[in-house]
Amino acid sequence: MTTTAEKPAAAAEPAVRAKKSRKFSPWGVVAWLVGLGFFFPVFWMVLTSFKQEADAATSPPTLLFNPTLDQYAEVFNQGIGPAMLNSVFATGISTVIVLLLGVPAAFALSLRPVKKTQDALFFFMSTKMLPVVAVILPLYVIVSNIGLLDNIWALIVLYTSMNLPIAVWMMRSFFLEVPGELLEAASLDGASLWRSVREVILPLVSPGIAATALICVIFAWNEFFFAVNLTAVNAQTMPVYLVGFIAGEGQYWAVLSAAATMAALPVILCGWFAQNKLVRGLSFGAIK
Repeated sequence: MTTTAEKPAAAAEPAVRAKKSRKFSPWGVVAWLVGLGFFFPVFWMVLTSFKQEADAATSPPTLLFNPTLDQYAEVFNQGIGPAMLNSVFATGISTVIVLLLGVPAAFALSLRPVKKTQDALFFFMSTKMLPVVAVILPLYVIVSNIGLLDNIWALIVLYTSMNLPIAVWMMRSFFLEVPGELLEAASLDGASLWRSVREVILPLVSPGIAATALICVIFAWNEFFFAVNLTAVNAQTMPVYLVGFIAGEGQYWAVLSAAATMAALPVILCGWFAQNKLVRGLSFGAIK
């Protein structure tokens, strides 16, 4: 029989354990320092974008200054709109196509494996082994002959082929974490394969789809080599647009920081809105 003196002691145990769990950890401090170290360049870029060019070029750097939006006005005056729209269009369309092709392929290679699955997986990854600089000349000739030079659709095709192998490998790892018994149970209940995938499998791997989509968005948005060699004006993307702020007479750090901030903002917003599914997707299968 529990006495009244033992009850307060028992109630105090969770509080003691909670205090122990909040014990100072040097690894926590190290993690914060590493995180701040990675974040500091981004912070400094955003801070510099609100400076005048004279304040941005001082050495040592000026920490006290009058914030201004002049550099952002200059970025818009130099025509950031078309480049931003081209990047959004190429990134969005290529990512959708990658998911439409990659998710069924990953499903077939995991829960419904085909003959010589490992050979197919090796073929997917072998397309990433050749340096892009080795294929730019034949690609330029092909794109030029079919009339897609300086055309956004050429970049969409290239971005799709660039991200598809990565998407298949990522989605396959997510599908492998789904028990095959779920499909068997759904088929025993009379559900068709398409209904089982739509209502059972896809909701389970939706965090993985979100993580894969964000990786494809980042790779396509930041791609520079194809864009700078296959576009000029009409299909110019944000990475190519940023190069225009690097002048021969010197670096204009403030306006370049404003342009870089505008270029990074869409990807940051995508990651922010998808952070819940992204964290679940990146840790999918890590905890049983």
